[in-house]
Amino acid sequence: MRQSTFAFSKSLYVFPVCLFLFLLVLFFSPGSSPRAGSPEISAEAALVLDWNSGRILYAKEPHLPLPMASTTKIMTALLALEKGSLKDTVVTSARAAQTGGSSIWLEEGEKKTLEELLYGLMLRSGNDAAAAIAEHISGDEGSFAQLMTRRARELGARDTVFKNPHGLHHPEHYTTAYDLALISAWAMRLEDFRLITATPSIFISWPGHPWDRCLYNQNKLFELFPGAEGIKTGWTTPAGRCFVGAARRGGRRLISVVLNAPQMWEDTVLLLDFGFQNFDNTCLIHRGQHLKSAAVSKGLHEKVGVMAADNFYYPLKENEEDKIICRYLLKEPYRAPLLKGEKLGELEIYLGDKIIGAIDLVAGRDIEKINFWQQLQRKAERRG
Repeated sequence: MRQSTFAFSKSLYVFPVCLFLFLLVLFFSPGSSPRAGSPEISAEAALVLDWNSGRILYAKEPHLPLPMASTTKIMTALLALEKGSLKDTVVTSARAAQTGGSSIWLEEGEKKTLEELLYGLMLRSGNDAAAAIAEHISGDEGSFAQLMTRRARELGARDTVFKNPHGLHHPEHYTTAYDLALISAWAMRLEDFRLITATPSIFISWPGHPWDRCLYNQNKLFELFPGAEGIKTGWTTPAGRCFVGAARRGGRRLISVVLNAPQMWEDTVLLLDFGFQNFDNTCLIHRGQHLKSAAVSKGLHEKVGVMAADNFYYPLKENEEDKIICRYLLKEPYRAPLLKGEKLGELEIYLGDKIIGAIDLVAGRDIEKINFWQQLQRKAERRG
């Protein structure tokens, strides 16, 4: 496999082949501590994630295991949407109805759609709604908690353990800012999840009462930060104040996590402002951009333009563009015929020594195959 590298400044420069160890990293590259100039916050642990690229823009104790309180319900809602249907009918058990803490006042035997329970879960933070959802999906809370932990592992959240679906304190129920960002980023991929968590208020049925339940969204970020999209508050005495927020600005979406944050709202606003103001979403590669030429054998033309199949954007700080290095993964020569747009290989993109993404490389034009006599004529011309 032929490899070559190039670096970006204001224009494209091609450098000689450089072999270096391929660094295996997760899609999300964790930070370890806030940089100089980063905001001072009250949270014991925090993280800001660029949702589109997966880049971590800020991290403070990102892998410190801590209780998560009702931010637990992000995973509960995620699994409900993945495993159930919004129109499912859920019958409230006596156990679910008696769940302590915040509540939507479910009663034993009460029937609710899964959609109604999700609104009660995410807007009112109903622990009874969480219990009813868990029993509907897995039969009991314990089995559902095991499912939550397995799903967390699948998403890369390896330092998270769930013991219940609501976040009431349990000594073995914990997460990290990093893991909670991974889980939240995946949940925000789901349209129904985004719709539910962004709803200001909604009425759901309350059989046997002369009025319906009115559920108000407890997320004050909608009032504090333009472009806010969600997602979940949490509080218990052991966990302190916890919050996962999401906001969108100029086509970018950021997710912030604060755990044990006395100044939860102030911290979140500072962190989101920091992420939006200090990183520019830079287009490093343009779709259709000619990057180099590749050799072709037995073709009417002996070279084919290698083009980028798509745009590649990445959030960069000032002066970071000079640290971008890319590596071609091509197998030359390519044998004709070739079709325009046919995949030739890939371009790996690095920030320093960390891979941040890859795009397909395609042929820039059709290349017809020459026949045997044309090949002989070409050889003769070269000898002459």
